[in-house]
Amino acid sequence: MSKFVHLHTHSHYSLLDGLSKIDDLIARVKELGMDAVAITDHGVLYGAVEFYKKAKKAGVKPILGVETYVAPRDRFSKEAYERYYHLILLAANNTGWKNLIKLVTKAHLEGFYYKPRIDKEILREFHEGLIGTSACLGGEVNQALLAGKFEEAKKIALEYEEILGKGNFYLEIGDHPHIPEVVKVRPEIIKLSRETGIPLVATQDSHYLRPEDAEYHDILLAVQTGSRLSDDDRLTLKADDFSINSPEAMAEKFKDVPEAIENTVKIAENCNAELELNKILLPDFPKPDGKSANQYLGELVQERIGSRFPPKEQTPELKERLAHELSVIQKTGFADYFLIVQDLTNWAKNHSIAVGPGRGSAAGSLVSYILGITDVNPLPYGLLFERFLNPERIQMPDIDIDFADTRRDEVLAYAREKYGEDRVAQIITFGTMAARAAVRDAGRALGLSYALCDQVAKLIPFNLKLEEAIAKVPELKELNDKNEDVKKVLTAAKHLEGVARHASVHACGTVISKNALVNHVPLQLAPQDRANVITQFEMHSVEDLGLLKIDLLGLKNLTIIEEAVRLIKELRGEDLEISKLPLNDPKTFELLRAGDCTGLFQFESSGMRRYMKDIVPTELEDLVALVALFRPGPMELIPSYIKRKHGKEKITYLHPKLEPILKNTYGIGVYQEQMMRIATDLAGYT
Repeated sequence: MSKFVHLHTHSHYSLLDGLSKIDDLIARVKELGMDAVAITDHGVLYGAVEFYKKAKKAGVKPILGVETYVAPRDRFSKEAYERYYHLILLAANNTGWKNLIKLVTKAHLEGFYYKPRIDKEILREFHEGLIGTSACLGGEVNQALLAGKFEEAKKIALEYEEILGKGNFYLEIGDHPHIPEVVKVRPEIIKLSRETGIPLVATQDSHYLRPEDAEYHDILLAVQTGSRLSDDDRLTLKADDFSINSPEAMAEKFKDVPEAIENTVKIAENCNAELELNKILLPDFPKPDGKSANQYLGELVQERIGSRFPPKEQTPELKERLAHELSVIQKTGFADYFLIVQDLTNWAKNHSIAVGPGRGSAAGSLVSYILGITDVNPLPYGLLFERFLNPERIQMPDIDIDFADTRRDEVLAYAREKYGEDRVAQIITFGTMAARAAVRDAGRALGLSYALCDQVAKLIPFNLKLEEAIAKVPELKELNDKNEDVKKVLTAAKHLEGVARHASVHACGTVISKNALVNHVPLQLAPQDRANVITQFEMHSVEDLGLLKIDLLGLKNLTIIEEAVRLIKELRGEDLEISKLPLNDPKTFELLRAGDCTGLFQFESSGMRRYMKDIVPTELEDLVALVALFRPGPMELIPSYIKRKHGKEKITYLHPKLEPILKNTYGIGVYQEQMMRIATDLAGYT
């Protein structure tokens, strides 16, 4: 362990003032020769899992922590004059990590007033396994010292030591010579340490990585606060250096108190929380008569197979495929997953909520089709179960389910009722600054004209990052080379690009836990809907922790279909079952051939309508291929596909073995299933 460990860093997940992206942070720490680093974002644990994984992979010790806000009296008190103090908390072990999650959750759900606040009562309750430091100037100890109340500061420091336990609380000492308050407090903190025996720890409050990043961090603050750099009264941290300093620089800054440097290493050695990743934590689906999940799933499949396949269609091939799928589900331990998902879909159908026929790899599962999760028989379309669930690459299945958008909340309410309010939540998502927005925002903060920034932003293709756009778009490169203002705004925008801008609720991600979610993830109220509790970890981190993530999508088109079915019943007295409509209706294909697709899911864009007229669809396969091809990359193959369909281009195969695989798509590889079959038939993969 090197002689200095960085304990006080704000990542870009801080949302307001952290510029450091986690990959860059870890690279910088390694570059400076440090073996460990802590992230202590303000009041949240947003980036903890991503940080932990990436630090471990890079060989840097991750220290999990948070800069909490402490209510002056208690977390429920909301007087205008008593807002909050800062306090750094680090997880020493797994108990500490779990307590950190509980504290952050309570801060958001119970103590929110301007900021998510804990209080000393819950800190006492959940103190085990935590190491605390007195934080920056906003800390309670420092505020008392700034007010000239040394004895009160001593009392506060001793109280924190008593709460956290002797040896688990440190007095934080910083070195920001251009901030008068820091200069004033520093000798007082040293004196306080000498009188109380509470050890000192050296920190560098870091909001960006290198000293030269200061101006870009300042631009970020101006963007986030809606101000300009020229404004006199705006929030800024330019008074001093808030970058990550080298161990040598820190040793020089604190040579009068070398123990403060040594204590960073001591804390790092004592912080050993380990996140348990990729362990499957599926909730138990309630099963009758004490049956196992595998047993009950098998019974449900046998019970429902007749509704999908009459006895004469239950061929040996079908039974073999079914037995194979069930054995893989049993082997991978995902029976409960299928039981949960089929229960949600069938509950919705039984309550006349329109449910989509299935999307993505789940449509390759015969078990899903028989259970009513999907309405697509995978056999006639050659859909592979292995694309969905593979015994050689065990990972959680991913079933996306579409519901009528006006009634999706009913399905969520049912899930909460069935599994418990504390076990079901929607998942957070983070909006990051895209290239165009970064240019416009940086330009506004710099005080450049809207017209210039808009001109530059419009030259950036939506699918490219700034570096790529400058390299590939000649007009943009020319402006960057010749116009100083453009160069300035593009340089600033590169630093802002990818920084987390705001948090919101993921459009469909929902997590269901075996026990209370607060045992695994920190929770908060949704920024846009304060009645809705969401996770603080985004969907990939939720999956990394082994929790069940289900995508419950609300789809406007299904609402329209649901309403149409209702009106047909009301006006004509006919019960229409959407899943049983014929797929070869001549009048439907007439509409499609005319490009009359407004309001049709995935077919209503102008590009899709144009291709629809060119392809002149005659069967479902044409529609399926067009949807698969109509995306960046494969889109280039659409003209060739259309020509081959109409006999205007020769159908060729790179190898004779490709013909049976690509025959249906005129020799063009369109589907993932085709790529998988090429890998097995030509390259010998399993």
